[in-house]
Amino acid sequence: MAAIKMHGVARSCLIGAGLILLAGLVFCRVVPDKSLDGYWISDGYGFFAEVSGDHMRLYEVTSISCIESDTLERQTGPTDSRGDRFLADKDSDPIFVTPGPTNDSRWFHVPDVASSMLFKRTLARPKPCESKTPNDLETNFEVFWRTFAAHHGFLKYRGVDWQATYKTYRPRVNGTTKPEDLFDILSAMIEPLHDGHTYIRAEDIKRSFHGKRPGTLVLTDEEKHKTVEIIQKKYLEGPLRSWCNGHVRYARLKQDAGYLRIDTFWGYAAGHHFDDGARALDEALDEAMKDAQQLKGLIIDVRLNGGGSDPYGIQVAGRLTDKPYVAFVKRARDDAEDPERWTAPQPATVRVSDRPRFLGPVVELIGPDTVSAGETFTMALMGRQPHITRVGENTQGIYSDVLSRHLPNGWRFGLPNEVFLTEEGKHFEASGVPADVRVPVFPREDLEQERDGALEKALDLLSKN
Repeated sequence: MAAIKMHGVARSCLIGAGLILLAGLVFCRVVPDKSLDGYWISDGYGFFAEVSGDHMRLYEVTSISCIESDTLERQTGPTDSRGDRFLADKDSDPIFVTPGPTNDSRWFHVPDVASSMLFKRTLARPKPCESKTPNDLETNFEVFWRTFAAHHGFLKYRGVDWQATYKTYRPRVNGTTKPEDLFDILSAMIEPLHDGHTYIRAEDIKRSFHGKRPGTLVLTDEEKHKTVEIIQKKYLEGPLRSWCNGHVRYARLKQDAGYLRIDTFWGYAAGHHFDDGARALDEALDEAMKDAQQLKGLIIDVRLNGGGSDPYGIQVAGRLTDKPYVAFVKRARDDAEDPERWTAPQPATVRVSDRPRFLGPVVELIGPDTVSAGETFTMALMGRQPHITRVGENTQGIYSDVLSRHLPNGWRFGLPNEVFLTEEGKHFEASGVPADVRVPVFPREDLEQERDGALEKALDLLSKN
């Protein structure tokens, strides 16, 4: 994944701003915008960009630090409709830069994210960028604490008083603190958030921490494989067909319905480039939807979906509707002092696909291991008509793209700085998207009896349509 996760808008000569695009290359004449030269500050997100000719440097900024994040080069060649391309390396997706709402603003985006990031021109480097950030234990602590204070969207909502956390742990960091002790302190600070979108990685001491909600379903790889075996053996007409490196599978159920299983929204093609994955997903959906069109219903199973790229979920949703609608609305923390300040809302739209679609009754299977992009996909189905019934248990409750950060000592950490809202302004952070019909997800007794109670309930609901 890119260190900076953004999604953007097309040039105004082609499509209006704010649309989510999965378009291919469009060969129109666009002159590289040399007026990008200078300094740029992001609206939210804590980024500073320095552009000189075809070179861009990105920095992660707090009130006391400025740490280089990426160095990118402008890509020449056939023009992409999504804007001027800047690339960090051949294995990453490009950052696209397009005109903003004013002459002194620009949209930055990457294809695998369902929103844009607005940068505004500034006349000088931020003060912390005028000198190198010190690498001592106290500064590492301060950068970590201040980043969460400025950007985590739900500290108080998740029951953590971040000022009190500072008072508890700051005195424990001094000149005699060992790196291992600092790691334990930082982990202890964020563990009470129970937030699966928080992490710390310290390669030099071979330590890592990843947040997690209590009560999350934990299946071994063997048990996950067994869930597939049970479904294939008891409920399907034939073996599951597989696409997208095995992450998207489909087969007919014995009760005149289709079964579409999506276990992740990432890694669909070699190299993990978003556009290649979008093409692979379209090929899979073409086959699945052509077959489902002959059936009375469709079950979509994302109970073990580990997340990935939100636009892929919107791409799937576009195969289930005959009219566009709002999938969700995104905003980001926008003020280090005021946790109630957010960037302007950016709606993401489900658009009607011109490829094979299924417009009949749909049931979605969800649970506590429906995570991140699996959850935004679930939100993207909520506006579909007729209503898609959700069967299972609440999803995990983490939605934001992970804002990846560096400490001066080279450790990596991440946190959520965005909120995903329904069109009516409701979020499901921490609580997860609820099921319409609650059924235990893969309880031990089901695995022992080789049955799938949630799938059986979904089939029962389809039979009544």
